[in-house]
Amino acid sequence: MFRGFYTAASGMIAQQRRQDLLTNNLANVNTPGYKADQASLRAFPQMLMSRLGETNMGDHSVPTKKQLGTLATAVYMQEALPKFKQGDIQETGNRLDVALLQGAVPTDEETGTQGALFFTVQNEAGDLRMTRNGNFSVDANGNLVTSNGDFVLDTNGNRIVVGGSDFEMDSNGFIPQANAQVNVALVENPNLLEKEGNGLFRLEEEAGFGSAIGNPDVSYQLKQGFVERSNVDVEQTTVEMLNAYRTFEANQKVLQAYDRTMEKSSNEIGRLG
Repeated sequence: MFRGFYTAASGMIAQQRRQDLLTNNLANVNTPGYKADQASLRAFPQMLMSRLGETNMGDHSVPTKKQLGTLATAVYMQEALPKFKQGDIQETGNRLDVALLQGAVPTDEETGTQGALFFTVQNEAGDLRMTRNGNFSVDANGNLVTSNGDFVLDTNGNRIVVGGSDFEMDSNGFIPQANAQVNVALVENPNLLEKEGNGLFRLEEEAGFGSAIGNPDVSYQLKQGFVERSNVDVEQTTVEMLNAYRTFEANQKVLQAYDRTMEKSSNEIGRLG
């Protein structure tokens, strides 16, 4: 009985965490370059249930065992991985907005994981980060920065000084006014990226990344005056939220049934003794 109690409770916890994830996706539907998270639910190892008994064989008994089947123990949300599918491109007319259109990108033959392209940015502490949010601005020193103040880097790893918002950028990211080209990074396995908030991703040092500039296996285009929208599917996310709620509710009812059974056992059966 207690095993079923904990199984239902674990299902409620998993669905609550899934609901939180989906709610966060929906809240960022209008965030440029946002990549929706997807939940991965896993079950704990199943148990093989058997019934023990005995069979009379003349003057003695022989133990028997009959397999009844498997029993699930619990479920949990193992991880949340972003979907790096390209979001819709929206024209804004703002020269500071830059959309990264991803074309051909290599796919790892062993894992089947497709690589992804990102802008490379640097925070005040000098740490390198990746982002698809091209909603840029210009700081007081004329540096091209992201909406949260991180510096956009060029192909040499330097900050790009544009002076003001009146600058031109070609489809390769070259800015004549700054004599610099916006760097586009190729991450071969984007599943190794960790979300850091504000549309930023952190990459573990051992994973590494390369530049898409000059890579014959990569094609992309930068569009000034456009922005990449989030890749959140509102309708699908809403359906998944309802499904998570119904599953949570079903587990809750099972939990309440176990609770009533335990209460009855402790009150009535104990009284008979």
